[in-house]
Amino acid sequence: MHLYNQFSYQPLYSDDNNGLYPMNDPHMYRQNYMQGKATWTDGGSVTQCGIPWSYAQYMTVAVSTNSPYQCGQTIKVRNPQTSREVIVTVVDTVPNSPATTLNLHRRVFQMLGADLSQGIIAIQFQPNPQLEELQWGKYLLEVVQRAYPNYQVTDYNFVNRTQQNQNQTKEIYEYVLQSPQEQIKVRGTVVYNPATNRVVSLDIREV
Repeated sequence: MHLYNQFSYQPLYSDDNNGLYPMNDPHMYRQNYMQGKATWTDGGSVTQCGIPWSYAQYMTVAVSTNSPYQCGQTIKVRNPQTSREVIVTVVDTVPNSPATTLNLHRRVFQMLGADLSQGIIAIQFQPNPQLEELQWGKYLLEVVQRAYPNYQVTDYNFVNRTQQNQNQTKEIYEYVLQSPQEQIKVRGTVVYNPATNRVVSLDIREV
């Protein structure tokens, strides 16, 4: 099990390339959507994951204890009625609920275009293994979410990775953000020391 620590960005997975995955195809690790249902909650002050419901601008979710999803994992949720999509982070669990039912924070439920009076809606969802395995993609996701508090990240794309020198690796990602008024694309660039995993520089900008 890979437990989540919001203050540590160590590799979630490793291989012979020190955790650097050949992901030039952004759809390489995408999975088909699963059918499920979503309810909503205002959350609480304590969670089973130790991650607050307010994390990532309340783009958070609780999953069933019967589901395979883990604390800190990101899940992409889609409302087929409105075609709206949101990326959420697992922060809590619900004992013995159906494995395909997600308990979304109220703000996520509304961002998907659902009325709170509905109580429960049909959804499609998929885990985001590409983002999970690309540690700096997840790190930049959190930075972008905090930098654009009135926008929700609806999609992402790994652009490229280059070795600047022995002590510096550069990775670039693009994120699609949606607000009630517009959709924008933000490019995030991080340069880090692959030996220590320390950030050398960080840049985000609209493109």
